[in-house]
This record gives sequence, structure tokens and C-alpha cells, in this order.
Amino acid sequence: MVQRPASPVKDKNYDLIHALQMSLENIWHLETYIADAEARGDEELATWFRKIQENNRKAGEQGKQMLAARLQRENG
Repeated sequence: MVQRPASPVKDKNYDLIHALQMSLENIWHLETYIADAEARGDEELATWFRKIQENNRKAGEQGKQMLAARLQRENG
């Protein structure tokens, strides 16, 4: 198993920012998966992808709010 090198970034918000980015990217990728499932007539799979997408939206919103609050505390 290949291990990734430790991040040179030691900012305490780095992991939060990275997780936020992943959630937002997943929303975008899931659009393709939903379209693919619908094109094949697989509404069950498309619905499941939509549920995952909604969870990522919620996580993204929570992450944005958390990051904004942390940055405001640090700079305020």
C-alpha cells in the first residue's frame, strides 16, 4: 500500500477545507452518475445517487458555515 506523504500544510483548518472541497466535488460528480443511471432507465440507482448528493450538499453547507465561523473568530 502506498502511503501519501504528510501534508506540508499544518494549518488547523486544512482538513476542514479539504473535506469541504471533497463534498462539493462529489455533488458535481454525482450529477453525471444520476444522468447515467437515468439514461439506462435505472431510477432506483438515480434516486440513491440523489440521496448521496443531498447528504453531500448538507455536509458542504455545514462545512462552509463552520469554516466561516472559524475564520471570523481568528480574524475578529
